This record gives sequence, structure tokens and C-alpha cells, in this order.
Amino acid sequence: MENNVSVFTLSGLNETTQNRYIIFAWTALWYSLTLLCNFTVIFSIALDKGLHEPMYIFLCNLCINALYGTAAFYPKFMFDLLSPLHVISYAGCMIQIFVIYSSVLCDLSTLTVMAYDRYVAICRPLQYHSEMTHLKVMKCILFCWTAPIFCMGLVVFLTSQLTLCGSTIGKLYCETWAVAKLACSSTTVNNVVGQVIIVIYIGHALLIFTSYAKVIQTCRKSKEGRYKFMQTCLPHLIALFNVAVALLFDVFYSRYGSTSLPQSLRNFLALDFLFIPPILNPLIYGLQLTKIRKHVLGLCFRNNVGLA
Repeated sequence: MENNVSVFTLSGLNETTQNRYIIFAWTALWYSLTLLCNFTVIFSIALDKGLHEPMYIFLCNLCINALYGTAAFYPKFMFDLLSPLHVISYAGCMIQIFVIYSSVLCDLSTLTVMAYDRYVAICRPLQYHSEMTHLKVMKCILFCWTAPIFCMGLVVFLTSQLTLCGSTIGKLYCETWAVAKLACSSTTVNNVVGQVIIVIYIGHALLIFTSYAKVIQTCRKSKEGRYKFMQTCLPHLIALFNVAVALLFDVFYSRYGSTSLPQSLRNFLALDFLFIPPILNPLIYGLQLTKIRKHVLGLCFRNNVGLA
């Protein structure tokens, strides 16, 4: 059977048409704040040579990835809020799946290398500069992007091979499992590949857990160690918890969610990882990491003096 689907209908907004202008205003404000927070951290790190250290470079990568991932959702979502028809082309749907979920996987990969960086810095401080060289940092960043791009490239390719018998997606954006539910051909290969990718990233989580178990064990031995943990590791753990919980919401809801739940609740569960982590991560690090906070306050102070 040939696949004749060229356009998908996104049905997640069907019950929110009365409040769409209010939702649009809040979404535009939230997206603007997300851009502002991430760009502020990126430029602070790029402009200050004192911040050209592995921890801050990885943080910069986390913020760049947030801009990359949200760009695939917010503009289309805001357009749909003002449009009577909520549709997306087949190619646009595949691109949205690729960008959004490669961004999520890149988040997890970046948080993994950040955990390794903190492990070396705290547990093996004498070897830190010889271990975390510029070349190794670049290799880590390359890993953060190539693994998610390969994984999601494979997922999108397999999804594009499915023969579809429907075109209505019950979400606000395109998602692999939602498209697979429309298939009238076998999705066994897609399911197996999806499970393998989940196992790989559960492995990432185990590496993070192991790193922080050793970091906590080391930090308990001294007051200075406890301070370093609170200053540089706690924001990372909060960011990790934030991303993990939001992603679990999306995965479990996509696979096991009930259509009997209110549409607004289903939308929240589907959007949590697109709304919360991209803005919360730069805020957490910007407030907690002293060097970034001082740099941002310095920029604001100089700008205010200039305006005066």
C-alpha cells in the first residue's frame, strides 16, 4: 500500500480556541524570555575569556541546544494559535521530530559530559587540566551532537518508511510515536530501535549517577568540597532532574496516555520538556555560578550607566 499522506492535522488545540489569543501572548512572552536567558548565558561565556573553561563551554553548548530545539516548536505553535487550520506538511513533520528529539538527546549527552567534568574536577583535581584538554572538550561536544543526530536520523528514516492509514496527530506537534500509531504496516523495527535508543540513554543516566555518587563521597570529606558541590554540582543535578522528569512525562504519556484525560492536561504533559528546561537551565546556572552572575550583572550595570 502506498503512503498518500502529504499533510498531518494537529488536533491538540481543538479545545482551546476560545483562549488562543491569551495563550499566544503568554507563549510569545515565554519564548522571548527563553531566548533572552539563553543568549545572555551564551554571550557572557563567549565574551569573557575567564569563562573559557570546560564547565562553562559545556553550559554554553546546553544553551545553544535549547535555542536549536525550541526553534522547531515555538514559531509553528504560535502560528497555529492564530490559524484556523492546524496542519503541518509531511516533510515539516519529519523535520520537527528530528530537531525536537535530537535536541532532547543532546541535552542528556551534554549533562553526561558535564557530570564527567565535575567528577574529574572534584575527585581528581590534580589531573584535571591534563585530562580536560581543549581537544577532549571538543571531542565531548562533538559526541553531544553526533550521537543524537545519528539516533534521530535513523528514527526519522524508519518512520518515513511506514505506510500510514491516517493523518490526524493528537498532539500540538509531531512526535515519532504519534506518527507510528497511524501506521497500517508493521512498526516492529521502529519499536526495537526506539527501545535500543532508550537503553543507550538510560546508560547515560547511569554514568551520571555513578559520577555523582563518587563526587558526593569525595565532597563529604571537607567543607571546601561541600561548598564546591553546592556551587557547581547542585545546578547540574537540578537541570538533570528537570530534563529527566519532563522527558519521562512525554515518553510515558505518548505510549500509555489515556485519551480520557482533559486536553489541557494532555497538552501540559506533552509540552513540559519544551517549556521548562530551556528557560530553567540558564536561570539555574546564571544565578548559581558566581562567575556568570558577576559577568551578567557587570554588563547590566555598564549598560545602565551608559543609558544614564
